[in-house]
Amino acid sequence: MAKLEQIQRLLYIAELLKSKPNGITYEETKVFLEEKFQEKGFELKFSEKTFKRDRNLIGEILGLESKYKKGFGTFALNNDELEEDSEGTLEDVLLIEAYRKSKRNSKIILFEKREPKGLYHFTDFVDAIKRHRIVSFQYQKFYENQPEKRAVVPYALKESQNRWYLLATDFSVENKKSLEDFTSNNEKPKIKSFGLDRISNVEIHHTRQLRNDEILDESFKNSFGVSSTLNEVPQEIILSFTPHQGKYIKSLPLHHSQEIITDTEKELRIKVTLYPTFDFTQEILSHGRNVTVISPKSFRKHITNTIKEMSENYK
Repeated sequence: MAKLEQIQRLLYIAELLKSKPNGITYEETKVFLEEKFQEKGFELKFSEKTFKRDRNLIGEILGLESKYKKGFGTFALNNDELEEDSEGTLEDVLLIEAYRKSKRNSKIILFEKREPKGLYHFTDFVDAIKRHRIVSFQYQKFYENQPEKRAVVPYALKESQNRWYLLATDFSVENKKSLEDFTSNNEKPKIKSFGLDRISNVEIHHTRQLRNDEILDESFKNSFGVSSTLNEVPQEIILSFTPHQGKYIKSLPLHHSQEIITDTEKELRIKVTLYPTFDFTQEILSHGRNVTVISPKSFRKHITNTIKEMSENYK
């Protein structure tokens, strides 16, 4: 519950800061939080030291920087440096998760019973990404018996199939490179995905590491899901959907490259340009008889063989 209470506390303080142009004091904030936490049924643990730490986190994570206003004796938002996206996706994610955990709201918004996994370290990684810090942790692969120590340069967080992933470049264990080797050559590092639900013992280091931000876009431009396809050649994949299923595909495209080729009473035929990863194969299979792979032959054959292998389980 500690992380949930921290997330909720940060959001409440951010809300109070936005509503008070002349700033807020510790005493005012404590009274405000006590009322809010009482409504939620949370226990408030809040001191002047916590207030200072929370204001710093709100600045680093949500982009809402507050400074002391001597004339008012308060801490107020620095509007000149307010980031355009400070009220964007991250705040929404954290608020939704806090809302999800509140039993009082269980009859208002009906969430999936399968909650997104791995949000425990969410704010830690956001902090590391924004400050360009190197992060180390223990990572447990599903097909390995023992966890491995990883040291990474974090780039972003990505959600897929009710799981959250850290996208990062890894200069430890698997590629056997030291930090010096990693940073000294001109080779583009590969973005890897780490499931947050398999991460433990997180440590954010003081080392500041510059990132090649172009790598992130290049790694996922032709991807579907969380697998990087930086060095893979994208393919033009043509899919035919039944008219009914086609309505869903038009309202929520499979990929940003999606183009409609044919839209009739008989079919919706589209083209996507990407490298067919495992996640994309699973997506195609999830549409069952409502989709047919037209081309390329290699991917059509792959789907055909997968369906044959699946049918063997029912004999």
